Amino acid sequence: MAQLPPTPGQTVGPFFGYALPFQHDSELVPASHPGAIRLHGDVLDGDGAPVPDAILELWQADADGSVPQQPGSLRRDGWTFTGWGRASTDDAGHYSFTTVAPGPTDPGRAPFFLVTVFGRGVLNRLFTRAYLPEDVEALASDPLLASLPPDRRGTLFAAEEPTGYRFDVRLQGGDETVFLRYPGH
Repeated sequence: MAQLPPTPGQTVGPFFGYALPFQHDSELVPASHPGAIRLHGDVLDGDGAPVPDAILELWQADADGSVPQQPGSLRRDGWTFTGWGRASTDDAGHYSFTTVAPGPTDPGRAPFFLVTVFGRGVLNRLFTRAYLPEDVEALASDPLLASLPPDRRGTLFAAEEPTGYRFDVRLQGGDETVFLRYPGH
């Protein structure tokens, strides 16, 4: 029986720091863009310690709620919004994206960022959402949020700040972020 090489999900390790980052990877829009905001936060382990070698991917709709279909995410041109970016955590476990606030993808739906987390010891990437807190009515009727126990929903809310939003990711523990599973994952 032939032995197959390990998949990336089986070899999570130090390759993140040099194989995945690219120039302007965390800038979905330039900071000078009129609607630019900052989405940032910390990635923490089960003890609340920072995770200095995680990578987060951001997937989102544009400000009008349209899901972008344009190619070019790996070669930023300064004006094409592709709805995708990648940010590494620093030594303090902090990440930051420059982007736009997503709009609702359907009328009455709550807008959110889709966040994917890669990290040391995480054999398969983790999926979560960072909901914007402003539309209380849309949040109350969101099917995903409604499917969660009330005490767990708060782990999916980004906190509004003057320049954007803060969203901390807790990988384990009492305040562990709710992670999602998709068919086939």
